[in-house]
Amino acid sequence: MSFQAYLDNIEAKTGKTPNEFIALAKAKGFGADTKAGEIVAWLKEDFDLGRGHAMALVHVIKNGATISDKHVNSGGTHSDPSNTLRLSGARKTAAKKTVKKKVAKKAAKKATRK
Repeated sequence: MSFQAYLDNIEAKTGKTPNEFIALAKAKGFGADTKAGEIVAWLKEDFDLGRGHAMALVHVIKNGATISDKHVNSGGTHSDPSNTLRLSGARKTAAKKTVKKKVAKKAAKKATRK
């Protein structure tokens, strides 16, 4: 499963985007210097996340959206197409695509009327 897929699955399970988790972690005082175990325990307690999914969030809470280039198009199980993760969430990306399709459809309809 790619790093991005982990984040997308977390969003599907919890309804929260990675950016929302970053904000929650910051509000709790968690940041780059916080030990991973503390963050993992919080995510298990409050969101029932397992260690693998929690560690994906630990990474983005501590390091942001950038992952190592060794995972980019590696062909392995954790291969990602980019070294930049989408933290705004899958649902927001899907919503943007839907809006773009609707706008394009309206524009095409308008063009055929002329």
